[in-house]
Amino acid sequence: MVKEVTKTMITYAGLKKYEEELHELKAVKRQEVAEKIKVAREQGDLSENADYDAAKEEQTEIEKRILELENILRNAEVVVDEEFDPGRVNVGCEVRLYDMEFDDEVSYFIVGSSEANSLQGKISNESPVGAALMGHHVGDIVEIKIADGTNSQYKILDIKKAE
Repeated sequence: MVKEVTKTMITYAGLKKYEEELHELKAVKRQEVAEKIKVAREQGDLSENADYDAAKEEQTEIEKRILELENILRNAEVVVDEEFDPGRVNVGCEVRLYDMEFDDEVSYFIVGSSEANSLQGKISNESPVGAALMGHHVGDIVEIKIADGTNSQYKILDIKKAE
């Protein structure tokens, strides 16, 4: 049985960011950590060499991140700018909402799951809020089930292409 690969939506900016990070890890960080390992080996006994252990741990983390980035890029489906519909919530847009419960405005950038970062206001299209907003238009009132089981209502005030 062949395992079906799930594509991950990603913005063009996210794609570029991941490509740059992957290049940095492969072209620079790998060589830096190899040099650290070489220097640590020259110090002698490796069994009690903290520099060697730290460098090997760093090497492991770099290789894990390289594999993670390669997997993200291999399975990425880039949101094409020409297909952006400014009147509809989709990956690659910034959406401004009115929180009807708290009488407050909030804005989110809708991104692919690998780009999500709540501290930067970037929510995944697969998150409860992101998924509920997808496909809606300015003026729509969207009811979103929150983790504690309650529902919140948001009115979509504005949708624009994320910069």
